[in-house]
Amino acid sequence: MSQIQDKTVGASLLAIGLFVFTYYSIWTLVIPFVDEGHAARHLFPPQWYAIAIPVFLLVVGVTGVFGFLSFVMLKSGQKAAKKST
Repeated sequence: MSQIQDKTVGASLLAIGLFVFTYYSIWTLVIPFVDEGHAARHLFPPQWYAIAIPVFLLVVGVTGVFGFLSFVMLKSGQKAAKKST
């Protein structure tokens, strides 16, 4: 039963990833060449967000990774200090 759930979750994540990749690719590679009044323009946010959103996610991700590493290093330093005393 667990394998079926794992496969379902994996297939769902793959489908979501493919959708996001396709949407972002169309948004950044096709939409800039579509006329301003075209109906397809209403399906996508302004082009500025195509850069702002990934940059924001990158900054949040890097901050999270370095915050976690700092936390682990501080904890291991405290353990080493207790052992040496």
